[in-house]
Amino acid sequence: MAMPPDELLHPTPQGLYCPRGDFYVDPVRPVDKAVITHGHADHARAGHGAVLATPETLAIMAVRYGEDFTGQRQALAYGEGVTINGVDVCLVPAGHVLGSAQAVITHKGTRIVVSGDYKRRPDPTCALFEPVPCDVFVTEATFALPVFRHPPTAQEVGKLLTSLGNFPDRTHLVGAYALGKTQRVIKHLREQGYDRPIYLHGAMEKLCALYQDFGVDLGELLPVAKRSKEELAGQIVVAPPSATRDRWSRRFADPVTAFASGWMRVRARARQSQVELPLIISDHADWDELIATIEELAPEHLWVTHGREDALVHAATQMGIKAKPLSLVGYDDEDGDADTDAVAEAAS
Repeated sequence: MAMPPDELLHPTPQGLYCPRGDFYVDPVRPVDKAVITHGHADHARAGHGAVLATPETLAIMAVRYGEDFTGQRQALAYGEGVTINGVDVCLVPAGHVLGSAQAVITHKGTRIVVSGDYKRRPDPTCALFEPVPCDVFVTEATFALPVFRHPPTAQEVGKLLTSLGNFPDRTHLVGAYALGKTQRVIKHLREQGYDRPIYLHGAMEKLCALYQDFGVDLGELLPVAKRSKEELAGQIVVAPPSATRDRWSRRFADPVTAFASGWMRVRARARQSQVELPLIISDHADWDELIATIEELAPEHLWVTHGREDALVHAATQMGIKAKPLSLVGYDDEDGDADTDAVAEAAS
């Protein structure tokens, strides 16, 4: 007889807990044993006694938190399995950022897949999402509203290149998060033929170097530091979104401010952030991709961890799937969290 899913995995204040294996998945507080799906700070925190993750995620955590981010680390490559106190665990690609994984947890005939954050479209900087048949699929719901349908990525990158051609004397200042989005934007620019140097804010340099170490060729990258306004005229600069709005940005020649985020679908969000060139580029599944994934897997149960939970639970229930929100606290979107008014505008 298969084990009831709630006995294999259930939410606690620390995060999703597997009592049979005595480990947590993406815990939000320090625990003895953690399985980490990817390196974003809301899922990968320092201070755990032991961490199991892909080699890439462990390397990302070391860059972000220092080599002593955990007492013990265990690398598990995609497709490899390990047994923890009788519970089988393996990691498969999630398609979110470099090293991102879904945690596949199996015990006594029950399989639960914790997807972490994921997307379905191809990304030249990380492995493509791998669907795994399961009894329970644990999904995010960051963009789980029908209004969120991300356009083709090449189209959005093309907007940046077109603007650069139209305004060749202006610095194009692209706001992007340091892990995943920065490297993806750069790689897509290279794929579309942009072979000039791309300039980086200092906060981006270490993670870009790590991507290069793992075989993701980003081309020539140069630091912004000590460059004159004239040198950076007509160039592309990638920086944290907050830096595009502070005094740091004044060093550039009449900058065109861009922001690469799924939230750029929301007009109010772009206006509030004073973004001249919104680029709808997300590392999360959009509404259609979320629905297609649920239809493809057809799990008996769908658990929704964070995001626009209600809409996705309703849609899954209409498919005949037993769906419920877990309402986990502590997970934020690296693309920024949409406020209620902005989402309401997008849906109108």
